[in-house]
Amino acid sequence: MAEFIPVPPFDLVVFGATGDLSLRKLFPALLHRYLDGQIPPQSRIVGVARSDLDTETFRRMVRESRGKFAPGACVDEARCAEFLQHVHYARIDAAAPADEWSALEQALANGAGNVRIFYLSTAPNLFVTIAQRLAEAGLATPESRIVLEKPIGRDLASSREINDGVGRVFDEHNTFRIDHYLGKETVQNLLVLRFANMLIEPVWSRAYIDHVQITVAEAIGIEGRADYYDKSGALRDMVQNHLLQLLCLVALESPNSMEADAIRTEKLKVLSALRRIEARDVAAKTVRGQYKAGLVGGQKVEGYVDELGRPTHTETFVAVKAEVDNWRWAGVPFYLRTGKRMSARRSEVVVQFKDTPVPVFGAGAGAPNKLVLRLQPDEGVRLWLNVKEPGPGGLRVKPVPLNLSYADAFTLRYPDAYERLLMDVVRGNLSLFMRRDEVDAAWMWADALLAAWEETGAEPYGYAAGSNGPTQSALMLDRDGRAWWDPE
Repeated sequence: MAEFIPVPPFDLVVFGATGDLSLRKLFPALLHRYLDGQIPPQSRIVGVARSDLDTETFRRMVRESRGKFAPGACVDEARCAEFLQHVHYARIDAAAPADEWSALEQALANGAGNVRIFYLSTAPNLFVTIAQRLAEAGLATPESRIVLEKPIGRDLASSREINDGVGRVFDEHNTFRIDHYLGKETVQNLLVLRFANMLIEPVWSRAYIDHVQITVAEAIGIEGRADYYDKSGALRDMVQNHLLQLLCLVALESPNSMEADAIRTEKLKVLSALRRIEARDVAAKTVRGQYKAGLVGGQKVEGYVDELGRPTHTETFVAVKAEVDNWRWAGVPFYLRTGKRMSARRSEVVVQFKDTPVPVFGAGAGAPNKLVLRLQPDEGVRLWLNVKEPGPGGLRVKPVPLNLSYADAFTLRYPDAYERLLMDVVRGNLSLFMRRDEVDAAWMWADALLAAWEETGAEPYGYAAGSNGPTQSALMLDRDGRAWWDPE
Protein backbone atom coordinates (compact mmCIF):
# COMPACT_ATOMS: atom_id res chain seq x y z
CA MET A 1 0.00 0.00 0.00
CA ALA A 2 1.49 3.33 -1.07
CA GLU A 3 1.69 6.03 1.57
CA PHE A 4 1.17 9.63 0.54
CA ILE A 5 3.26 11.87 2.76
CA PRO A 6 2.03 15.50 2.98
CA VAL A 7 4.31 18.17 1.58
CA PRO A 8 4.99 21.54 3.25
CA PRO A 9 2.40 24.30 2.72
CA PHE A 10 2.99 26.10 -0.57
CA ASP A 11 1.81 28.86 -2.87
CA LEU A 12 1.84 27.72 -6.50
CA VAL A 13 1.44 30.35 -9.25
CA VAL A 14 0.61 28.89 -12.67
CA PHE A 15 1.31 31.24 -15.57
CA GLY A 16 -0.69 30.28 -18.66
CA ALA A 17 -3.43 28.95 -16.40
CA THR A 18 -6.14 28.94 -19.09
CA GLY A 19 -3.98 26.97 -21.53
CA ASP A 20 -4.37 23.34 -22.53
CA LEU A 21 -1.53 21.96 -20.37
CA SER A 22 -2.76 23.69 -17.23
CA LEU A 23 -6.37 22.59 -17.56
CA ARG A 24 -5.67 19.12 -18.94
CA LYS A 25 -2.77 18.14 -16.66
CA LEU A 26 -1.72 20.56 -13.91
CA PHE A 27 -4.98 21.32 -12.12
CA PRO A 28 -6.24 17.70 -12.28
CA ALA A 29 -2.87 16.60 -10.87
CA LEU A 30 -3.18 19.05 -8.00
CA LEU A 31 -6.76 17.93 -7.36
CA HIS A 32 -5.71 14.29 -7.00
CA ARG A 33 -2.86 15.20 -4.65
CA TYR A 34 -5.36 17.15 -2.56
CA LEU A 35 -7.81 14.24 -2.49
CA ASP A 36 -5.02 11.93 -1.28
CA GLY A 37 -4.19 14.31 1.55
CA GLN A 38 -0.79 15.47 0.33
CA ILE A 39 -1.62 19.18 -0.01
CA PRO A 40 -1.93 21.01 3.34
CA PRO A 41 -4.95 23.28 3.84
CA GLN A 42 -2.73 26.40 4.11
CA SER A 43 -1.67 25.97 0.49
CA ARG A 44 -2.88 28.27 -2.31
CA ILE A 45 -2.93 27.84 -6.08
CA VAL A 46 -3.08 30.99 -8.21
CA GLY A 47 -3.85 30.83 -11.91
CA VAL A 48 -2.42 33.71 -13.97
CA ALA A 49 -3.43 34.57 -17.54
CA ARG A 50 -4.48 37.50 -19.72
CA SER A 51 -8.12 36.36 -19.95
CA ASP A 52 -10.64 38.70 -18.34
CA LEU A 53 -11.93 36.32 -15.65
CA ASP A 54 -12.66 36.44 -11.96
CA THR A 55 -11.83 33.71 -9.46
CA GLU A 56 -15.26 32.10 -9.46
CA THR A 57 -15.33 31.89 -13.25
CA PHE A 58 -11.85 30.38 -13.27
CA ARG A 59 -12.81 27.82 -10.62
CA ARG A 60 -15.77 26.81 -12.77
CA MET A 61 -13.41 26.44 -15.74
CA VAL A 62 -11.11 24.16 -13.73
CA ARG A 63 -14.06 22.04 -12.56
CA GLU A 64 -15.47 21.72 -16.09
CA SER A 65 -12.08 20.80 -17.52
CA ARG A 66 -11.93 17.84 -15.15
CA GLY A 67 -15.15 16.51 -16.63
CA LYS A 68 -13.90 17.16 -20.15
CA PHE A 69 -10.48 15.55 -19.88
CA ALA A 70 -11.27 12.79 -17.35
CA PRO A 71 -14.97 12.06 -17.84
CA GLY A 72 -14.84 8.65 -16.14
CA ALA A 73 -12.85 9.73 -13.10
CA CYS A 74 -14.50 9.00 -9.79
CA VAL A 75 -14.10 12.12 -7.66
CA ASP A 76 -15.87 13.13 -4.47
CA GLU A 77 -17.68 16.30 -5.55
CA ALA A 78 -17.68 17.72 -2.02
CA ARG A 79 -13.91 17.28 -1.77
CA CYS A 80 -13.50 18.74 -5.25
CA ALA A 81 -15.43 21.84 -4.18
CA GLU A 82 -13.20 22.01 -1.11
CA PHE A 83 -10.10 21.90 -3.33
CA LEU A 84 -11.42 24.70 -5.53
CA GLN A 85 -11.56 27.01 -2.52
CA HIS A 86 -7.75 26.93 -2.59
CA VAL A 87 -7.71 28.03 -6.25
CA HIS A 88 -7.56 31.74 -7.12
CA TYR A 89 -7.13 33.80 -10.27
CA ALA A 90 -5.10 36.90 -11.16
CA ARG A 91 -5.49 38.62 -14.53
CA ILE A 92 -2.02 39.71 -15.67
CA ASP A 93 -0.34 40.27 -18.99
CA ALA A 94 3.08 38.68 -18.52
CA ALA A 95 4.69 41.35 -20.68
CA ALA A 96 3.15 44.22 -18.68
CA PRO A 97 5.38 46.36 -16.42
CA ALA A 98 5.90 45.13 -12.87
CA ASP A 99 3.75 47.92 -11.42
CA GLU A 100 0.73 46.27 -13.08
CA TRP A 101 1.24 43.02 -11.18
CA SER A 102 -0.62 44.13 -8.05
CA ALA A 103 -3.27 41.41 -8.50
CA LEU A 104 -0.62 38.74 -7.99
CA GLU A 105 0.89 40.60 -5.03
CA GLN A 106 -2.54 40.61 -3.37
CA ALA A 107 -3.09 36.92 -4.12
CA LEU A 108 0.21 36.03 -2.46
CA ALA A 109 -0.17 38.29 0.55
CA ASN A 110 -0.17 36.68 4.00
CA GLY A 111 1.66 33.61 2.78
CA ALA A 112 4.61 33.80 5.15
CA GLY A 113 6.15 30.38 5.63
CA ASN A 114 4.72 28.87 2.47
CA VAL A 115 7.03 27.51 -0.23
CA ARG A 116 6.58 29.84 -3.21
CA ILE A 117 6.61 28.28 -6.70
CA PHE A 118 6.15 29.85 -10.13
CA TYR A 119 5.15 27.40 -12.87
CA LEU A 120 5.67 28.80 -16.39
CA SER A 121 3.23 26.97 -18.65
CA THR A 122 3.77 29.56 -21.39
CA ALA A 123 5.71 30.02 -24.60
CA PRO A 124 9.48 29.86 -23.92
CA ASN A 125 9.97 33.41 -25.23
CA LEU A 126 8.16 34.64 -22.10
CA PHE A 127 10.33 32.80 -19.57
CA VAL A 128 12.92 35.55 -19.14
CA THR A 129 10.34 38.35 -19.17
CA ILE A 130 8.25 36.68 -16.44
CA ALA A 131 11.33 36.03 -14.30
CA GLN A 132 12.39 39.67 -14.63
CA ARG A 133 8.89 40.98 -13.78
CA LEU A 134 8.74 38.73 -10.71
CA ALA A 135 12.05 40.18 -9.52
CA GLU A 136 10.99 43.79 -10.24
CA ALA A 137 7.70 43.29 -8.38
CA GLY A 138 9.53 41.85 -5.38
CA LEU A 139 7.70 38.52 -5.71
CA ALA A 140 10.75 36.33 -6.38
CA THR A 141 12.32 35.72 -2.99
CA PRO A 142 15.71 33.95 -2.63
CA GLU A 143 13.84 30.78 -1.64
CA SER A 144 11.30 30.92 -4.50
CA ARG A 145 11.32 28.17 -7.12
CA ILE A 146 10.59 28.35 -10.82
CA VAL A 147 9.39 25.53 -13.08
CA LEU A 148 10.18 25.71 -16.80
CA GLU A 149 8.21 23.64 -19.30
CA LYS A 150 9.97 22.28 -22.36
CA PRO A 151 11.13 23.25 -24.87
CA ILE A 152 13.78 25.52 -23.42
CA GLY A 153 14.63 27.38 -26.60
CA ARG A 154 14.87 26.03 -30.14
CA ASP A 155 18.66 25.60 -30.26
CA LEU A 156 21.70 25.89 -28.01
CA ALA A 157 21.99 29.69 -28.41
CA SER A 158 18.36 30.44 -27.52
CA SER A 159 18.44 27.89 -24.71
CA ARG A 160 21.46 29.57 -23.16
CA GLU A 161 19.81 32.96 -23.53
CA ILE A 162 16.75 31.71 -21.62
CA ASN A 163 18.80 29.98 -18.93
CA ASP A 164 21.01 33.06 -18.52
CA GLY A 165 17.97 35.35 -18.16
CA VAL A 166 16.13 33.10 -15.71
CA GLY A 167 19.38 32.43 -13.86
CA ARG A 168 19.80 36.13 -13.09
CA VAL A 169 16.70 35.83 -10.87
CA PHE A 170 16.58 32.17 -9.76
CA ASP A 171 19.55 30.13 -8.61
CA GLU A 172 20.19 26.79 -10.32
CA HIS A 173 19.08 24.83 -7.24
CA ASN A 174 15.73 26.65 -7.41
CA THR A 175 15.21 26.05 -11.16
CA PHE A 176 13.17 22.98 -12.10
CA ARG A 177 13.26 22.11 -15.83
CA ILE A 178 10.43 19.67 -16.17
CA ASP A 179 10.16 16.69 -18.50
CA HIS A 180 7.02 14.79 -17.54
CA TYR A 181 8.36 11.54 -19.03
CA LEU A 182 10.82 11.35 -16.13
CA GLY A 183 7.91 11.27 -13.69
CA LYS A 184 6.37 8.11 -15.12
CA GLU A 185 6.41 5.03 -12.89
CA THR A 186 8.03 2.79 -15.49
CA VAL A 187 10.83 5.29 -16.17
CA GLN A 188 11.71 5.43 -12.50
CA ASN A 189 11.35 1.67 -12.25
CA LEU A 190 14.11 1.36 -14.86
CA LEU A 191 16.63 2.56 -12.27
CA VAL A 192 15.28 0.10 -9.71
CA LEU A 193 15.35 -2.79 -12.18
CA ARG A 194 18.98 -2.05 -13.03
CA PHE A 195 20.47 -1.20 -9.67
CA ALA A 196 18.37 -3.26 -7.23
CA ASN A 197 18.49 -6.60 -9.09
CA MET A 198 21.71 -8.55 -9.44
CA LEU A 199 20.05 -10.50 -12.25
CA ILE A 200 19.94 -7.42 -14.52
CA GLU A 201 22.99 -5.20 -14.06
CA PRO A 202 25.74 -7.75 -14.94
CA VAL A 203 24.22 -8.28 -18.41
CA TRP A 204 23.47 -4.59 -19.02
CA SER A 205 26.24 -3.90 -21.54
CA ARG A 206 27.50 -4.51 -25.07
CA ALA A 207 28.56 -8.03 -24.02
CA TYR A 208 24.93 -9.17 -23.84
CA ILE A 209 22.71 -6.46 -25.36
CA ASP A 210 22.28 -6.35 -29.14
CA HIS A 211 20.46 -3.02 -29.41
CA VAL A 212 17.95 -0.71 -27.74
CA GLN A 213 14.79 0.80 -29.22
CA ILE A 214 12.99 3.83 -27.81
CA THR A 215 9.61 4.65 -29.35
CA VAL A 216 7.28 7.53 -28.52
CA ALA A 217 4.35 7.28 -30.94
CA GLU A 218 1.32 9.55 -30.98
CA ALA A 219 -1.96 8.93 -32.78
CA ILE A 220 -2.92 12.61 -32.64
CA GLY A 221 -1.90 15.34 -35.08
CA ILE A 222 -0.90 18.91 -34.27
CA GLU A 223 -4.09 19.49 -32.25
CA GLY A 224 -4.17 23.29 -32.22
CA ARG A 225 -0.37 23.62 -31.80
CA ALA A 226 0.28 24.48 -35.44
CA ASP A 227 2.19 27.74 -34.89
CA TYR A 228 4.52 26.20 -32.33
CA TYR A 229 4.92 22.81 -33.95
CA ASP A 230 5.74 23.97 -37.46
CA LYS A 231 8.61 26.07 -36.08
CA SER A 232 9.92 23.14 -34.07
CA GLY A 233 9.24 19.77 -35.65
CA ALA A 234 9.60 16.34 -34.10
CA LEU A 235 13.34 16.58 -33.38
CA ARG A 236 13.08 19.71 -31.24
CA ASP A 237 9.70 18.82 -29.77
CA MET A 238 10.40 15.23 -28.71
CA VAL A 239 13.88 13.87 -29.46
CA GLN A 240 15.99 16.63 -27.88
CA ASN A 241 14.22 16.19 -24.54
CA HIS A 242 11.97 13.15 -24.01
CA LEU A 243 13.83 10.54 -26.05
CA LEU A 244 17.34 11.65 -25.06
CA GLN A 245 16.34 11.60 -21.40
CA LEU A 246 15.04 8.04 -21.78
CA LEU A 247 18.27 7.07 -23.54
CA CYS A 248 20.25 8.52 -20.63
CA LEU A 249 18.36 6.45 -18.06
CA VAL A 250 18.96 3.27 -20.06
CA ALA A 251 22.65 3.97 -20.60
CA LEU A 252 23.90 5.72 -17.44
CA GLU A 253 26.38 4.18 -15.04
CA SER A 254 25.36 3.50 -11.46
CA PRO A 255 25.27 6.77 -9.51
CA ASN A 256 26.92 6.83 -6.10
CA SER A 257 23.54 7.64 -4.56
CA MET A 258 20.02 8.65 -5.53
CA GLU A 259 20.83 12.29 -4.81
CA ALA A 260 19.82 14.65 -7.59
CA ASP A 261 23.27 15.71 -8.75
CA ALA A 262 24.65 12.16 -8.61
CA ILE A 263 21.97 11.00 -11.07
CA ARG A 264 22.19 14.08 -13.28
CA THR A 265 25.98 13.88 -13.51
CA GLU A 266 25.73 10.32 -14.85
CA LYS A 267 23.13 11.42 -17.41
CA LEU A 268 25.45 14.22 -18.53
CA LYS A 269 28.23 11.68 -19.12
CA VAL A 270 25.94 9.76 -21.50
CA LEU A 271 24.99 12.90 -23.42
CA SER A 272 28.65 13.87 -23.68
CA ALA A 273 29.47 10.42 -25.13
CA LEU A 274 26.64 10.57 -27.68
CA ARG A 275 28.21 10.53 -31.14
CA ARG A 276 27.38 13.54 -33.32
CA ILE A 277 25.61 12.79 -36.59
CA GLU A 278 27.25 14.62 -39.48
CA ALA A 279 26.12 15.28 -43.04
CA ARG A 280 27.78 12.12 -44.36
CA ASP A 281 25.75 10.04 -41.85
CA VAL A 282 22.30 11.53 -42.52
CA ALA A 283 21.10 9.01 -45.12
CA ALA A 284 22.23 5.96 -43.17
CA LYS A 285 21.38 7.03 -39.62
CA THR A 286 18.33 9.29 -39.81
CA VAL A 287 14.87 9.36 -41.35
CA ARG A 288 12.56 12.37 -41.44
CA GLY A 289 8.88 11.95 -42.21
CA GLN A 290 5.69 13.96 -42.63
CA TYR A 291 2.25 12.39 -42.38
CA LYS A 292 -0.19 12.39 -45.25
CA ALA A 293 -3.92 11.70 -45.22
CA GLY A 294 -4.92 8.31 -43.88
CA LEU A 295 -6.97 6.36 -41.36
CA VAL A 296 -6.38 6.62 -37.62
CA GLY A 297 -8.62 4.49 -35.43
CA GLY A 298 -10.94 3.94 -38.38
CA GLN A 299 -11.36 7.68 -38.94
CA LYS A 300 -10.08 9.47 -42.04
CA VAL A 301 -7.74 12.34 -41.16
CA GLU A 302 -6.01 15.03 -43.18
CA GLY A 303 -2.32 15.21 -43.90
CA TYR A 304 -0.06 17.61 -42.02
CA VAL A 305 0.14 20.15 -44.85
CA ASP A 306 -3.66 20.18 -45.15
CA GLU A 307 -4.08 20.68 -41.39
CA LEU A 308 -1.51 23.45 -41.41
CA GLY A 309 -2.95 25.11 -44.51
CA ARG A 310 0.36 25.76 -46.25
CA PRO A 311 3.33 23.83 -47.68
CA THR A 312 6.10 23.06 -45.21
CA HIS A 313 9.17 20.86 -44.84
CA THR A 314 8.76 20.40 -41.08
CA GLU A 315 9.10 16.79 -39.95
CA THR A 316 6.36 15.09 -37.94
CA PHE A 317 8.39 11.88 -37.65
CA VAL A 318 12.03 11.20 -36.81
CA ALA A 319 13.98 7.96 -36.58
CA VAL A 320 17.63 8.08 -35.53
CA LYS A 321 20.36 5.51 -35.05
CA ALA A 322 22.21 6.94 -32.07
CA GLU A 323 25.50 5.62 -30.68
CA VAL A 324 27.10 6.08 -27.27
CA ASP A 325 30.89 6.05 -27.47
CA ASN A 326 31.94 4.59 -24.16
CA TRP A 327 33.20 1.21 -22.95
CA ARG A 328 29.80 -0.09 -21.82
CA TRP A 329 27.89 0.72 -25.02
CA ALA A 330 30.39 0.82 -27.90
CA GLY A 331 28.83 -0.95 -30.89
CA VAL A 332 25.30 -1.06 -29.42
CA PRO A 333 22.92 1.09 -31.50
CA PHE A 334 20.11 3.03 -29.81
CA TYR A 335 17.27 3.37 -32.30
CA LEU A 336 15.08 6.37 -31.46
CA ARG A 337 11.69 6.88 -33.08
CA THR A 338 8.89 9.37 -32.59
CA GLY A 339 6.04 10.60 -34.72
CA LYS A 340 2.54 11.98 -34.94
CA ARG A 341 -0.47 10.29 -36.56
CA MET A 342 1.04 6.85 -36.06
CA SER A 343 -0.94 3.64 -35.70
CA ALA A 344 -1.45 3.99 -31.95
CA ARG A 345 -0.39 5.99 -28.92
CA ARG A 346 2.53 4.07 -27.50
CA SER A 347 5.72 4.86 -25.58
CA GLU A 348 8.16 2.13 -24.70
CA VAL A 349 11.77 1.11 -24.32
CA VAL A 350 12.83 -2.23 -25.79
CA VAL A 351 16.15 -3.72 -24.72
CA GLN A 352 16.94 -6.65 -27.03
CA PHE A 353 19.58 -9.09 -25.88
CA LYS A 354 21.90 -11.04 -28.14
CA ASP A 355 20.88 -14.45 -29.43
CA THR A 356 22.24 -17.63 -27.92
CA PRO A 357 25.69 -18.52 -29.31
CA VAL A 358 24.64 -22.03 -30.43
CA PRO A 359 21.08 -22.85 -31.66
CA VAL A 360 20.80 -26.19 -29.84
CA PHE A 361 17.03 -26.33 -30.46
CA GLY A 362 17.41 -25.66 -34.18
CA ALA A 363 17.70 -22.56 -36.31
CA GLY A 364 14.82 -20.16 -35.76
CA ALA A 365 13.67 -21.73 -32.49
CA GLY A 366 12.43 -19.06 -30.12
CA ALA A 367 13.62 -15.46 -30.31
CA PRO A 368 16.21 -13.25 -28.59
CA ASN A 369 15.24 -12.20 -25.07
CA LYS A 370 13.68 -8.76 -24.77
CA LEU A 371 12.98 -6.46 -21.85
CA VAL A 372 10.06 -4.22 -22.78
CA LEU A 373 9.22 -1.23 -20.58
CA ARG A 374 5.85 0.26 -21.51
CA LEU A 375 5.45 3.89 -20.44
CA GLN A 376 2.00 4.42 -21.93
CA PRO A 377 -0.82 3.75 -22.32
CA ASP A 378 -0.59 0.74 -19.95
CA GLU A 379 2.48 1.11 -17.77
CA GLY A 380 4.32 -2.12 -17.13
CA VAL A 381 7.38 -4.29 -17.69
CA ARG A 382 7.64 -7.48 -19.74
CA LEU A 383 10.63 -9.82 -19.94
CA TRP A 384 10.37 -12.13 -22.94
CA LEU A 385 11.89 -15.58 -22.34
CA ASN A 386 11.96 -18.75 -24.42
CA VAL A 387 10.10 -21.73 -22.96
CA LYS A 388 8.94 -25.13 -24.14
CA GLU A 389 5.49 -25.02 -25.63
CA PRO A 390 3.31 -27.59 -23.80
CA GLY A 391 2.05 -30.65 -25.63
CA PRO A 392 3.23 -33.79 -27.39
CA GLY A 393 4.78 -34.13 -30.82
CA GLY A 394 8.26 -32.83 -30.25
CA LEU A 395 9.98 -30.02 -28.44
CA ARG A 396 8.83 -26.62 -29.60
CA VAL A 397 10.33 -23.39 -28.25
CA LYS A 398 8.11 -20.32 -27.90
CA PRO A 399 8.85 -16.80 -26.54
CA VAL A 400 6.46 -15.78 -23.76
CA PRO A 401 6.53 -12.75 -21.43
CA LEU A 402 6.88 -12.50 -17.70
CA ASN A 403 4.44 -9.66 -17.20
CA LEU A 404 4.42 -6.94 -14.56
CA SER A 405 1.35 -4.84 -15.25
CA TYR A 406 0.97 -1.88 -12.92
CA ALA A 407 -2.80 -1.99 -13.30
CA ASP A 408 -2.89 -5.65 -12.24
CA ALA A 409 -0.13 -5.62 -9.63
CA PHE A 410 -1.10 -2.41 -7.84
CA THR A 411 -4.81 -1.96 -7.26
CA LEU A 412 -4.30 1.41 -5.58
CA ARG A 413 -4.38 4.34 -7.96
CA TYR A 414 -0.82 5.66 -8.23
CA PRO A 415 0.04 9.28 -9.07
CA ASP A 416 0.64 10.22 -12.68
CA ALA A 417 3.81 11.99 -13.83
CA TYR A 418 2.69 15.56 -13.19
CA GLU A 419 1.34 14.70 -9.74
CA ARG A 420 4.68 13.27 -8.70
CA LEU A 421 6.78 16.01 -10.25
CA LEU A 422 4.71 18.84 -8.75
CA MET A 423 5.11 17.36 -5.28
CA ASP A 424 8.87 16.96 -5.90
CA VAL A 425 9.07 20.69 -6.69
CA VAL A 426 7.40 21.49 -3.36
CA ARG A 427 9.86 19.19 -1.57
CA GLY A 428 12.80 20.72 -3.45
CA ASN A 429 13.80 17.34 -4.93
CA LEU A 430 15.63 17.96 -8.22
CA SER A 431 16.34 14.29 -9.08
CA LEU A 432 13.80 14.10 -11.92
CA PHE A 433 14.53 17.53 -13.38
CA MET A 434 17.17 18.52 -15.92
CA ARG A 435 20.27 20.41 -14.90
CA ARG A 436 21.41 23.24 -17.12
CA ASP A 437 24.48 21.43 -18.45
CA GLU A 438 22.24 18.50 -19.44
CA VAL A 439 20.09 20.83 -21.53
CA ASP A 440 23.20 22.31 -23.16
CA ALA A 441 24.61 18.88 -24.03
CA ALA A 442 21.31 17.70 -25.51
CA TRP A 443 21.06 20.83 -27.68
CA MET A 444 24.66 20.43 -28.88
CA TRP A 445 23.80 16.97 -30.21
CA ALA A 446 20.45 18.11 -31.69
CA ASP A 447 21.99 21.21 -33.28
CA ALA A 448 24.60 19.07 -35.03
CA LEU A 449 21.86 16.90 -36.52
CA LEU A 450 19.79 19.92 -37.56
CA ALA A 451 22.86 21.39 -39.26
CA ALA A 452 23.51 18.08 -41.05
CA TRP A 453 19.94 18.01 -42.35
CA GLU A 454 20.32 21.60 -43.52
CA GLU A 455 23.60 20.83 -45.28
CA THR A 456 22.24 17.81 -47.13
CA GLY A 457 18.84 19.37 -47.89
CA ALA A 458 17.15 16.20 -46.68
CA GLU A 459 13.41 16.34 -47.29
CA PRO A 460 10.91 14.46 -45.10
CA TYR A 461 9.48 11.26 -46.57
CA GLY A 462 5.71 10.92 -46.68
CA TYR A 463 3.89 8.32 -44.60
CA ALA A 464 0.20 7.53 -44.33
CA ALA A 465 -1.53 8.64 -41.13
CA GLY A 466 -2.25 5.52 -39.11
CA SER A 467 0.97 3.77 -40.13
CA ASN A 468 4.22 3.32 -38.21
CA GLY A 469 6.13 5.92 -40.18
CA PRO A 470 7.93 5.99 -43.52
CA THR A 471 9.15 2.77 -45.11
CA GLN A 472 12.68 4.21 -44.93
CA SER A 473 12.52 3.91 -41.14
CA ALA A 474 12.10 0.13 -41.39
CA LEU A 475 14.83 -0.01 -44.03
CA MET A 476 17.26 1.77 -41.70
CA LEU A 477 17.03 -1.14 -39.26
CA ASP A 478 16.79 -3.74 -42.00
CA ARG A 479 20.24 -2.71 -43.25
CA ASP A 480 21.55 -3.67 -39.80
CA GLY A 481 19.67 -6.98 -39.83
CA ARG A 482 17.13 -5.75 -37.28
CA ALA A 483 13.46 -4.67 -37.16
CA TRP A 484 11.28 -2.33 -35.13
CA TRP A 485 9.31 -3.88 -32.28
CA ASP A 486 5.72 -3.20 -33.33
CA PRO A 487 3.39 -5.53 -31.39
CA GLU A 488 -0.21 -5.77 -32.51
